[in-house]
Amino acid sequence: MANDQGHLERVLDMKKGDIFEGYVESVTFPNKGYVTVEDRRAAVKGVIAGQKVRVRMKRLRRENCQATLLEVVERSPLENETAYCPHFGACGGCSYQTMSYENQIQVKQGIVKSLLDPYLIKNGITMDEPLKSPLPFGYRNKMEFSFGDEVKGGPLCLGMHKKNSTYDVVNTLECKIVDEDVDQVVAATVAYFREKGNHFYRKMLHVGCLRHLVVRRSFSNKELLINLVVTTQEAVDTEGFVKMLCELPLKGSIGGILLTKNDGVADVVKSDETILLYGKDYLTEELLGLTFKISPFSFFQTNSLGASVLYEKVRGYAGETKDRVIFDLYSGTGTIAQMLAPVAKKVVGVEIVEEAVAAAKENAAINGLDNCEFIAGDVFQVLDDIKDKPDMIVLDPPRDGLHPGALKKIMDYQVEQLVYISCKPTSLARDLALFEEGGYHLAKAGIVDMFPQGPNTETVVLLSRTEGTKREG
Repeated sequence: MANDQGHLERVLDMKKGDIFEGYVESVTFPNKGYVTVEDRRAAVKGVIAGQKVRVRMKRLRRENCQATLLEVVERSPLENETAYCPHFGACGGCSYQTMSYENQIQVKQGIVKSLLDPYLIKNGITMDEPLKSPLPFGYRNKMEFSFGDEVKGGPLCLGMHKKNSTYDVVNTLECKIVDEDVDQVVAATVAYFREKGNHFYRKMLHVGCLRHLVVRRSFSNKELLINLVVTTQEAVDTEGFVKMLCELPLKGSIGGILLTKNDGVADVVKSDETILLYGKDYLTEELLGLTFKISPFSFFQTNSLGASVLYEKVRGYAGETKDRVIFDLYSGTGTIAQMLAPVAKKVVGVEIVEEAVAAAKENAAINGLDNCEFIAGDVFQVLDDIKDKPDMIVLDPPRDGLHPGALKKIMDYQVEQLVYISCKPTSLARDLALFEEGGYHLAKAGIVDMFPQGPNTETVVLLSRTEGTKREG
């Protein structure tokens, strides 16, 4: 009883805003660690297992406490590198830079394995060896930079959001996960608009002009597609902006420059109107012998070289596709569909984003593939109207995974094998439970790291129909 009373007194003494120190005992996807503080377990974002951290209590609950990271007091044994980026710590990205790439991979493999373990153990299989990104740095082909200020009333900045902040921006002029040409464009852009005196868009007040700079880069031809996103509240000297960018001493070249007008209040990159200022409004990228046209707002994997590794993994799991009908659900711009199409009888892609479907059709024509059909619509609804019956299904759903209704319709096809690609393994683990209930079992699983220096990764699994579960009719 005395011990219980002492525990109660400690719990009652703890207040929101109190500062504590403790060790990170474990980490769950994507980067949430757990620290025991005064007999209570608190979740802390942006940490590594084994670190001793100083945290401030943010939310106090008997079973669910949350704390904010203030400082890493002692490094984890996993942290065996010095951060390469000068913005590390202040910037909210790249939280794994103090670990060697080998350690990063093992941490990600361990986190995904812990989520899939019930299915791995049940089916007597082990995860494949993790596959690395060909480039640990400079790998991103697209980056969205935000305009803002580092401190209230400070000079104009252009970069990433500050760690644990929704509004403050870190001036990331030497970002290490993009190419040097992208860094040069960012530095020149912020310098240009500081001189011109344009104001950044203030999200709370809804005033200002400069919102985002989105830069895409093709790895196959080193071209840049630059998109300046603004409100219509101020005039922007676009002619001078284009002239300044075209005079930069880049290693590659500028394929196109665009101006996107966005007067919406949400802090997202969207278009009320997009104007071509220079060159063309797309890039081309080559993957696995295929050419893909990428428009300003179309989805494409952000790691081009890593995408080749990912799609080879998918192709390996899919196995023999000769003379088979394949459904590529949540198909985006049709990269997976077109990769499987050359020997397949037919590939049907379904994607809710109409622009992505238009791009998929155009890319299929560019690659001379006449056995691809791409349909715009929600998978849950579209499956009712497709007359083809698949021999295999490939799934690459959004982060939240599959809608239960769509999942049931997918299982009703009773295909022998499905390949499921997931960027959020917690959603995948949830869906696996439903697939197992519906007569499928986990046959293979592996990760492909598309996001070095950060906590995210792609997971690929092969699901096979369990013997004796096939329904008649």
